[in-house]
Amino acid sequence: MPSLLHFTLDPFSRRLRLSLAEYGVAFELIDEEPWEPLPEIFELNPAGTLPVYLEDADTAISGIEAIGEYLEETKSTRISLIPGDAFARAEVRRLAGWFDSKFYAEVSEPVLTEKVIRRFLARDKGGGGPDMGRVRQAMAQLRNHLDYIGHLADRRAWLAGEDLSLADLAAAAHLSAVDYFGDVPWQDYPAVKSWYQRVKSRPSFRPLLSDTIRGMAPGPHYADLDF
Repeated sequence: MPSLLHFTLDPFSRRLRLSLAEYGVAFELIDEEPWEPLPEIFELNPAGTLPVYLEDADTAISGIEAIGEYLEETKSTRISLIPGDAFARAEVRRLAGWFDSKFYAEVSEPVLTEKVIRRFLARDKGGGGPDMGRVRQAMAQLRNHLDYIGHLADRRAWLAGEDLSLADLAAAAHLSAVDYFGDVPWQDYPAVKSWYQRVKSRPSFRPLLSDTIRGMAPGPHYADLDF
């Protein structure tokens, strides 16, 4: 059975969990701690980052885009997550890249680093209390991204076009990590909320709603489909 080395709130890992479930692929989850990667991680991925996808004991693939393209090429017998003609597929990849680069740099990374990673890091490695200045800046940037998602959701059936795609899964993966802390102002963005409710209601999303971080309970509406 394939397996995925992941961290619970890592948005890249979450995107792949959603993708695998949408493709209908059964897989095993192997929990890892990004703040203290085991030496074996570097043997599978020289960058030492998560996620790492293991097709079998001898085949490891790392890098979110590389894994995403591999799954689309090998698992898309039931559904394509990069659908449409060449132009439509380019738009899917553009938006997935937007969330995995720009959204991550401006929102996901500072929120997760300050609220989770620093909590578990040793003090001599940068651990300690969160830098709330970084968190506040990330929350300000989040509103800009929600404006853009709302713009897309108002004009399209799904973010990249007529069909669910990797763009939706990437966006939902990043937003869900932030939503774990109750930090998304859904009431101010009804179009985004409606889109997210549709993604959140899919069977592929259900396992994410039971995720927890030790010592850190999720926000009160995190698992609520009618929030």
